[in-house]
Amino acid sequence: MNKTLLAEFTAREGAEDEVSRLILEYAKKVREEEGNLAFDVYTKTAEPRAYWIFEVYRDEDAFQAHLKAPYGGPFNTALTPLIEEDASVLTFLDPLS
Repeated sequence: MNKTLLAEFTAREGAEDEVSRLILEYAKKVREEEGNLAFDVYTKTAEPRAYWIFEVYRDEDAFQAHLKAPYGGPFNTALTPLIEEDASVLTFLDPLS
């Protein structure tokens, strides 16, 4: 079964350009992961500092491999001081069938 989630965070005032640069650079790497099926980055129309990242991985193993990727830690270290939350807020999703 696919592992699907929504990651959310809000860029601090004035950090929007740096956050956008970081997340788009990170997205390129994640999309190259063998088990990644989707990594779509959005901002809210009414609140452009709010980011939503829709992620889909082939399965739990692919998601765990994503978490262990060597570029994830440096990305999160760079992102954390630029966002309002302590870290990305993750919401795991299940398909309605």
